[in-house]
Amino acid sequence: MRFLELDSPLMQALNKLGDLMWLNVLTLICCIPIVTIGPSLTAMHYIALKIARNEEGYITRDFFKSFRANLRQGIIIGLILIFVLVVLAGDFFIISYSGLEFSSIMRSMLMAIFFFVMFTAMFLFPVLAKFENTVLNTIKNAFIIGIAQLPKTILMMVLFAIPPLLFIYLPQIIPIVFLFGLSVPAWVSA
Repeated sequence: MRFLELDSPLMQALNKLGDLMWLNVLTLICCIPIVTIGPSLTAMHYIALKIARNEEGYITRDFFKSFRANLRQGIIIGLILIFVLVVLAGDFFIISYSGLEFSSIMRSMLMAIFFFVMFTAMFLFPVLAKFENTVLNTIKNAFIIGIAQLPKTILMMVLFAIPPLLFIYLPQIIPIVFLFGLSVPAWVSA
């Protein structure tokens, strides 16, 4: 019965799984008002970094501590990211249905810009969670890290793309995506 003791690897894994599940639920609840997506994702990455280092304490208290500490910058960065993604999606939609002769070139350019934005987005909130900096320097540093760590960045993008794809193509596992869709990729990335 060693595997049922609190220090056993099974119980530690179940504890970590429970922490990730609660972290995901907290993140989703705090993302409901769209303006708080930035601070919520920042707090999630802060806790995911702590879990990856086995330094987790009180998930809820530490989550809201990071949420409050990064509220202003997180809101600004989150709104900037949402605005850029909406503009890119709108441009892509307009170009796709405009009937222009050079739409394939424009689409390729928009896809390249989209990938640069996503390279930056993969590190925006972890950088904000870990370092004190201005909004512009946080974005600049996230972009530099995203380009410098290109293979890791692509792997992180794949990790974060899996839950939405599962949500769309395998609707029977929506509860699992709801419980682990953000926190597990953040933890694996950390």
